[in-house]
Amino acid sequence: MRIRHLPDYLVNQIAAGEVIERPAAAVKELVENAIDAGASVVEVDLRDGGKSMIRVRDNGGGMTREELAACIERHATSKLPDDDLVNIRHLGFRGEALPSIGAVSRLFITSKHADEKDAWTLSVEGGAKKAPSPAAHPQGSTVEVRDLFYATPARLKFLKTDRAEYTAVKDMLTRIAMAHPHVTFKLTHNDAPSLSVAAQDRLERLSALLGKDFGTNAIPVHAVREYVTITGFAGLPGFDKGTAQFQFLFVNGRPVRDRLLLGCVRAAYTDLLARERHPVVALYIEVPPDEVDVNVHPAKAEVRFRDNALIRGAIVGALKHALLAGGQSTSSTMTTYALSSFRAQSSAPAMPFRAAYPSTYGNLAEKIEQNYVPLMETLPSARAELQEVPATESFPLGAPRAQVHENYIIAQTQDGMVIVDQHAAHERLVYERFKAQMAEGGIARQGLLVPEIIDMDDTRIAALLEKSDLFERLGLELEAFGTGSLAVRAVPAILSGKANIAKLIKDIAEEIVEQDSSIKLEERINSVLSTMACHGSVRSGRRMNVEEMNALLRAMEETEKSAYCNHGRPTYVTLSLKDIEKLFHRR
Repeated sequence: MRIRHLPDYLVNQIAAGEVIERPAAAVKELVENAIDAGASVVEVDLRDGGKSMIRVRDNGGGMTREELAACIERHATSKLPDDDLVNIRHLGFRGEALPSIGAVSRLFITSKHADEKDAWTLSVEGGAKKAPSPAAHPQGSTVEVRDLFYATPARLKFLKTDRAEYTAVKDMLTRIAMAHPHVTFKLTHNDAPSLSVAAQDRLERLSALLGKDFGTNAIPVHAVREYVTITGFAGLPGFDKGTAQFQFLFVNGRPVRDRLLLGCVRAAYTDLLARERHPVVALYIEVPPDEVDVNVHPAKAEVRFRDNALIRGAIVGALKHALLAGGQSTSSTMTTYALSSFRAQSSAPAMPFRAAYPSTYGNLAEKIEQNYVPLMETLPSARAELQEVPATESFPLGAPRAQVHENYIIAQTQDGMVIVDQHAAHERLVYERFKAQMAEGGIARQGLLVPEIIDMDDTRIAALLEKSDLFERLGLELEAFGTGSLAVRAVPAILSGKANIAKLIKDIAEEIVEQDSSIKLEERINSVLSTMACHGSVRSGRRMNVEEMNALLRAMEETEKSAYCNHGRPTYVTLSLKDIEKLFHRR
C-alpha cells in the first residue's frame, strides 16, 4: 500500500470523531462559540437527547457573509489574531468544531453581524457545502444540527439512550453556566423547559444550579500566590456527597476535569471527610494564558500547567485557609434536618389525651397546688448547679447545661443552644494533639509493664512490622512474638490505660492492609493517627461532670477544625433561639 492523501470529507469525519464524540460535545463547542462572540443570552433546544436536533441561538456579535462562508472551513477562526498558540484567551480557537459537525450531520447556520443590515444563512450536509444566501434574523447567530452522525452510521451505535445523552448535555451546560454567571442560559428538551438561569452573581448562580443548600453551606475562597488567583466557594465538610461529581473546577473560564486539580481538592479536605465521602466545591483558577496549555486534549477538557507545584500549593493553601477561617462553622443541613423532623412530629395528630383529674377548674388548681409546687421547690435547678460556669456570651459554644443519653452535651449560647457529640469532639482534640506531637519529633509513649500479646494473621503482622520505624514515631513499639502473634511493648502516653490495645492494633493492621500503595506517607500517618484518636477519645456512654463538659467545650474553641471529627462527622450542631421558637409556634 502506497502513502496517499485522504479526501477532505474523510479528513473531516476523522476530525469529527476526535472533537464530536456525542451530542454534548457538539453543544459544548457551539455554546463556547456563542460566549466567545459576546452573547449575553444563549438558548439551547434539543430533540431526542440531541440525536435528531440541536439548536443553539445567541445574541452575540454575529458574522458577515464572508465570515459565515469561512467558518465551515477547517482551521478557520477569529480567535487567534496574532497566530499565538501560547496566549489563548478564548474558549474555542482551533476552527475544527463547525467543519467537524458539518461532516457528520446536516448543519444550518444563520447569522447577522452587528454592523450589517442583512442576515445570511448557509447549510452543510455530510460535508457538502452550499453558498450563503440572504435570510431574516436578528443580531447574533443560530446554529442548527440535524441528524447527528447520519453520515457515519457506525458512530450511532456508540451513542447511549436519549435520556443519557440529554443528561450529558445538561451536565455540560450546567458547568459552562457556572463558569459564566453573567450570561443567561436556557435549555429545552423535546419542547419541555429543563434549565433556565438569568444573569446573576457567582454565588447566586451556583445556588441556582446546585440548590439553595449550597449557598448556606459554602464558604468563600480567595487567595493569590504569585501569578495564580484562586476564587470560588468550598462546601463545609458536613455538606458532602458520595461521589466527586460535585467538584466543579474552572481554569480561565474553562470547565475542566483535571486529575491534578481533583487531587488538590482531596488533599485540602484530608482529616475533614470520611474516605468514601467527597466535598462540594466550585473553584475558579485564573493564570496568565502562557502559564497553562489548554491544547492537550481534543475536547479541551484537560489542561497542563507550566508549574504544577505552584498550582497545587495555591489550591490546597486556599482551600485549607478558607476551611480554617470557617473554623466553627457546621453544615446547616443538620439543623435543617432536625427542624424538619421536629416539625413533622409537632404536626402529626396528637395522641388522645386522657385527663387524670376531673375537668373542673377548682379540682385542677387543687391538684397543681398539691403535686407540682412541692416538686418545683425540691428539684435542683440546672442553673443553680452551673453557677461556677462562665456566662454564655463569653464563649462561642456557650456553657454546658446537661448531658443526655451519656453522649450529648447540651450547652446554652447567647442566642440559642448547641448539642455536642462528646466522642466526636474529643476524637478531634486527641487527633490534633497527636499531630502536634508528631510535628515536634514524635508522639510521647508509655512502656507497658507487661507486653500486650495479640494473635493475628501472619500477613497483617508482616504489614505492621514492615513499618515498625513509622510506628515508633507514632508511639507504638511492636515486635514479633512467635508464630501468629505480635507483642506491643509501648503505646502512646495519651492512650495508656484508656484504649483497648488489641482492638487498636487490629484496626491499624486493617488500615495498613487495605490502603492503596500509592497513598503518600503523610496520608498513611494521618490515617493511623485517626484510628488511634478514635480509640483514645471519650467514649459514648461515659458520664461527664460539669467541669469535664466545660473543659471539652473550651478546648474545642481553641482547636482548629474542631467542628468536625477526623472521620468527617460533625462534632456539634446549633439551634438558634429563633428556630426553637418556630418549633413551638412562637414565630
